Amino acid sequence: MHEKILGAIKQFDTIIIHRHVRPDPDALGSQCGLGTMLQESFPEKKIYMVGYNEPSLAYLHVMDEIDDATYEEALVIVCDTANQERVCDQRYTKGKQLIKIDHHPNEDPYGDIVWVDTTSSSTSELIYEFYLYGKDKGLTLSKEAARLILAGIVGDTGRFLFPNTSAKTLHYASELVGVGVEFPALYDEMYKTNERIARLNGYILQNFTMTEEGAAYVKLTKEVLEQFDVLPSQASGVVGALGNIEGLKAWVLFLEEKDVIRVRLRSKGPVINTLAMRYNGGGHPMASGAKAFSWEEADRIFADLREVCK
Repeated sequence: MHEKILGAIKQFDTIIIHRHVRPDPDALGSQCGLGTMLQESFPEKKIYMVGYNEPSLAYLHVMDEIDDATYEEALVIVCDTANQERVCDQRYTKGKQLIKIDHHPNEDPYGDIVWVDTTSSSTSELIYEFYLYGKDKGLTLSKEAARLILAGIVGDTGRFLFPNTSAKTLHYASELVGVGVEFPALYDEMYKTNERIARLNGYILQNFTMTEEGAAYVKLTKEVLEQFDVLPSQASGVVGALGNIEGLKAWVLFLEEKDVIRVRLRSKGPVINTLAMRYNGGGHPMASGAKAFSWEEADRIFADLREVCK
């Protein structure tokens, strides 16, 4: 698979890289880590990284703006995106060839070349493995590309605390730091918290409900989000607030938007992605997302989560 992807990259003069909507550090880390690496490895090629700019992740990279004509005769690579509907910038189908690189369960195997490895901690980890394969075949890794890749790995492993962290993950992180990444500076950017988010964290800790099965939930209504002056996209970052509660097995954060309730599911053991799939979502066994279209449906999701925890 490495050989097929590198061969395609060498074949095309224009390469456009996408990732998923509502990006997290792994989405941008894999997308822009790969893009930066290719720009430095093949300066004669036109390499673009597209999608809307998420203000909270501006410290990682600023996206390129391109017109539709750029996709003609282009190679398109989509990183860290399990389902086609979640690709940010739906022009991704307009290229000549499409590659999918991901670590989520391959429920939607789109693309001409599909590289999915669910054993990897993150898609950024896969990008670093791709570099290791190609470092003697034309690929170079700068400090900036290493910073982006490391940010993705750190983000998706929860600072190496999540069960998806392997010995290989830690080894790769060590090598990336060895490239010259300023680890403390990266952490400062990734985990700094503004006052509004800090106060919302306090609200979550004071208002969560936990059942005897070890399931918990918090409802962040539009009124609560307005009270703390926090956008739903920003509030997604506080889903881990309950992670250290003793006796907790799995939990859900409900985020009310204009016409949908975002469902953020997390687990310490019970498999929850099958539950997410029943409610317009999916994801990893221990970290998934879904959608509800009423508070009654949200209540059903939590009832099902209680059954999972049993």
